[in-house]
Amino acid sequence: MSASEDIWILGIHMTKFGKHPDLDTVDLGAEAIRGALADGGVTMADMGVVAAGNLMGGGGIGQQLQKQVGQTGVPVYNVSNACATGATALRTAIMAVKAGECDMGLAVGVEKLAGAGLLGGGGKPRADGKVYEPSGRFGAVAPTDGRIGTNTMPGVFAQVGMEYGHRYGGTSFELFARISEKNHAHSTLNPLAAYSKAMSLEQIMNDVMIAYPNTRPMCSANCDGAAAAVVTNGATLKTLSLEQQRRAIKVSASVLTSDPWQEACQVLPDVNTLTRNAATQAYEQAGVGPEDLDLVELHDCFATAELVHYDNLGLCEEGGAVDFFGSGAPWRDGSKPVNVSGGLQSKGHPISATGIANIWEVCQHLRDECGDRQIPDAKVGLAHVIGLGSACGVHILERAAA
Repeated sequence: MSASEDIWILGIHMTKFGKHPDLDTVDLGAEAIRGALADGGVTMADMGVVAAGNLMGGGGIGQQLQKQVGQTGVPVYNVSNACATGATALRTAIMAVKAGECDMGLAVGVEKLAGAGLLGGGGKPRADGKVYEPSGRFGAVAPTDGRIGTNTMPGVFAQVGMEYGHRYGGTSFELFARISEKNHAHSTLNPLAAYSKAMSLEQIMNDVMIAYPNTRPMCSANCDGAAAAVVTNGATLKTLSLEQQRRAIKVSASVLTSDPWQEACQVLPDVNTLTRNAATQAYEQAGVGPEDLDLVELHDCFATAELVHYDNLGLCEEGGAVDFFGSGAPWRDGSKPVNVSGGLQSKGHPISATGIANIWEVCQHLRDECGDRQIPDAKVGLAHVIGLGSACGVHILERAAA
C-alpha cells in the first residue's frame, strides 16, 4: 500500500465518562464530534461520510447528530454491533475513505447508560428483582432470579475465566481481583474516567459478588459518554499543515471479525477465537508483532476477560496469561502496559462509545499528550473491543514518523 493510501486519524475526542443527567444522547454525541473536528482542525463541510453508533437510542442517531452539528447531505451509516459498535463505526468510515469515496470521514459512538441494568458492574439486585445503585458506582446488573444457565454477561465472562484456569491452571479469586486492582490504580491518573479511585485488594474481594470470581468492582461500569474520530487518507494529509501532519496517527490495521462455526460456541459464547483471529490479521496487516506494542487498551468488561485477552492478543505465549500478569508486565510501568486508562472497570463502558474511546487513549499516548499517565516514547499501540453476538474489533495505531 502506497503512502497516499495510508489511513490516518486526524482528530479524535472523548467526553468525560460518567453521569450526565443534563445531557441527552444527541448532546453527548455532538460534544464528541465537535471535539474531534476541532482536534483535527477541520469542519463538518470536510466530511464525506458519517458513521454513527448507538444501541439504546432507537435508531437514526447519525441523522439526529447531523441536525445538531451540520447537515451536509453526505451518506450516513447507523451502526449497531454490540460492544464493538464504536470500532465498527470507525471501520465503516475507514473503508469509505480507503475505497476512494471521500477524502475524510467521521465516526462517532454514543450511549446513555447511567442507572441502566444492562451489563456487568453496578447495583445489587434486591429480593423483588429491582436494582438499587450504591453511591459512587454507575450502572447495574440485570436481576438473574429464575434464569437457568449462563445467560447473562457476568455469567458468561465468569465462566470464560474459570475455563481458562481449568485448562491452564494458576488462576484464583485473588489473581482476578489483582487485575482489577491494577485498573483501578491506573484510573487515578485519568481525569475523563467515570471514577478515578484506587481500590485495595481487600475492598475488591469483599465487595458484592456478581458472578464468581467477579465482584462488583471487577465488572465494567455502565455510564454515559461519547467518542468520535476523523479519518483521512495519506494524500489528503500531505495537503494539510505541518502541525496536523505531526499529530496525525496512522491506522496500520483495522480488523473486524465474528465467530467461525464451532460446536462448542453453540453452548457457551466464545470470546477467544474471534479475538485471536482479529489479532492475527491485524499483526499481519500492520507488519508488526505483539513484541512491538508499547501499550494495549483491551476490552476488560470483567477482570476475567482481561486475563484471557492477554493470551488471545498474543501478549504472552498460549496458556501463559497468569505468568504474564505475575511478571508485572501489564502495569503502567511494566514492559507491556495494559489499560492505562483504567479500563472499562474504571473508565466506564458506555457501550457504543467504548471502541473509539479505547483508540482515543492509544492516540493520546502516541501523541505524547497523556500527562501523568503517559507511556514514555510510545510509538505503537493496539486497541481491542469485543461484543457478544459476536463481533471483535482490533486496531493497530502508529505514531507519525518525525
